[in-house]
Amino acid sequence: MTKTPAVLALAITGTALLSLHLTPAPTVQAANTQTWSPAAAAKFLDSREEWWRTWPHADRDHGTKCISCHTQAPYALARPVLHHALGDNTPTPTETAMLADVTNRVQNWDQVLPFYDDKTYGTGKEIESRNAEAVLNAILLTNYDIPKGHLSDLTRTAYNHAWALQSKDGPDAGAWVWQNFDYTPWESRESQYHWAALLAVTIAQAPDNYRKDPKIQKNLKLLSTYLKSHYEQQFVWNKIAALWATQCFPDLLSTNQRSALLGLVYTFQKPDGGWSMAELGNWQRRDGTSIETKPDGYATAFTTLVLEETHPDAATGQRIEHGLEWLAADQDKQTGAWPAWSLNKNRTPGNPVSLFMSDAATGYAVVALEEAKR
Repeated sequence: MTKTPAVLALAITGTALLSLHLTPAPTVQAANTQTWSPAAAAKFLDSREEWWRTWPHADRDHGTKCISCHTQAPYALARPVLHHALGDNTPTPTETAMLADVTNRVQNWDQVLPFYDDKTYGTGKEIESRNAEAVLNAILLTNYDIPKGHLSDLTRTAYNHAWALQSKDGPDAGAWVWQNFDYTPWESRESQYHWAALLAVTIAQAPDNYRKDPKIQKNLKLLSTYLKSHYEQQFVWNKIAALWATQCFPDLLSTNQRSALLGLVYTFQKPDGGWSMAELGNWQRRDGTSIETKPDGYATAFTTLVLEETHPDAATGQRIEHGLEWLAADQDKQTGAWPAWSLNKNRTPGNPVSLFMSDAATGYAVVALEEAKR
């Protein structure tokens, strides 16, 4: 999904360590976590954003590009962190262009078209893509506001768009009916809960104490109720996202639910410290091939980061340390990326589309490793 022009106003500051963070992480003395290369990670993420902007499938109306959950969202999450790590405060051209797209679409919300229309893609796709874009716009813009310590008018407008589209009744009340093309984990049934949880995380640390805004209290109550009532039916993957969302809604999980989840998370951690996406959900590839079960960068980075930021008990410290060690050791020294693979099909190596999961893995790995330095 997309990003904006008046957005040099969203200038990245060197003191800012991006987003989706609330509570200080525990001090973790992980061995050899300095062996990874922030410069290589930045080069990979920049190259992926550059490719995305040349890919015809990403083209949308008003001269904008689609903003995707798998590539642009983690790019916006990690790139400001990398500016801090590298001591370079200048937004890259790809960041500026991406943010310009979002600004364009947020400012012209009533004129821009949904990313997918019903006539071409099937009934319901317009509202699904509109919902997903609205939520992602709010998340991405908030990430760039956090370093400045102020929620911009543009970001508030993006939130207004998202709240207007929030389901107010029925089984999805409190959530956003998400874009679903049966591509896990980004555009599928489980995506709805995942991004509702991540929006809650973002709101928890949005500047200007946005979570206390009287205008959004009914919306937050709906969101909280949805996350609570739908928790038990989620894959472990989404339950980990719900654990993160307790930063916004501390009573989202009961003591028993939290303990049970941590027990599962600990069980799934491999001896080398990593986690595997294959074991955190009941995924089925559409081509019938088996999903690799060895640890991957996306599962390991996301889970480690959530544990860093929630650290519910002392035992978690060693789990975090072991996860960080895996991340530090498993960055590809040539590409700067972290390994991850499709949950949908056995994709051909070298095809740019085959790197979508690595895009997400690299973004979250950067944030998890930099969080450990705080």
